Amino acid sequence: MLIPARRSMLIHFAELDSTQSFLRRHPELGYCAVVAESQTEGRGRQGHSWISAPGAGLWMSVAMVQPDLAPGIVLQRAMAKVADCLKDCGVELGLKWPNDLVAYKDGRLVKLGGIIGEKVGERLILGLGLNLKSAPQLEERAIPAASFNELDAIVPDSRSLAHTILHAWQDLKTGFNPAFYWPVSGTPIQWEGGQGVVMGWEEDGRLKVTTAAGIERLSAAEIIGLNGLNGLNGLNRSAL
Repeated sequence: MLIPARRSMLIHFAELDSTQSFLRRHPELGYCAVVAESQTEGRGRQGHSWISAPGAGLWMSVAMVQPDLAPGIVLQRAMAKVADCLKDCGVELGLKWPNDLVAYKDGRLVKLGGIIGEKVGERLILGLGLNLKSAPQLEERAIPAASFNELDAIVPDSRSLAHTILHAWQDLKTGFNPAFYWPVSGTPIQWEGGQGVVMGWEEDGRLKVTTAAGIERLSAAEIIGLNGLNGLNGLNRSAL
């Protein structure tokens, strides 16, 4: 069990600055989960803000025991478990490296959710954002945001989904394969520090690519703005 104490404890708020920040400020709560109807200062990867409108999605953070897994794998496994929890939503869900939840809308890849992880003392705090009913319009992003509602998916009740995910995250040792991964081996990609061709996803969560300078292994903590050389959104299902 990754949440050994108060494992059924799920605290609900109408509004918080950030579920992630709340758990950082309250170590006395130990291992538990927090959900907010809205966040005024939601956070994503690399310091990006995460727009969390009231009732638009699931904004959730969970404080747990650090799993005996590579850091990059923890977030990938956690998001894959989310995909498993949503497998009956009527939409094929995929994982975009390093750990975004994605799907296709009119042949274009769109982002439905993101996840971050922070080690705070003895606790690992995972922060999850899912666009259930609506999604913000964000400019200059490699992949546009979308919601389950836009995709005519079955939109689950956020509170019930939070409990389902909390239960699924009790075991991150076992994985789940979503409908697809992006990018796959042979995909030409670019990022702010270079470009290359994907060789595969490594067991420690890094992305193995071949470049003009040789083989590189990309870490999620170091990479921003990964997309396809020919435009990430131009890739369709047959390319995967």
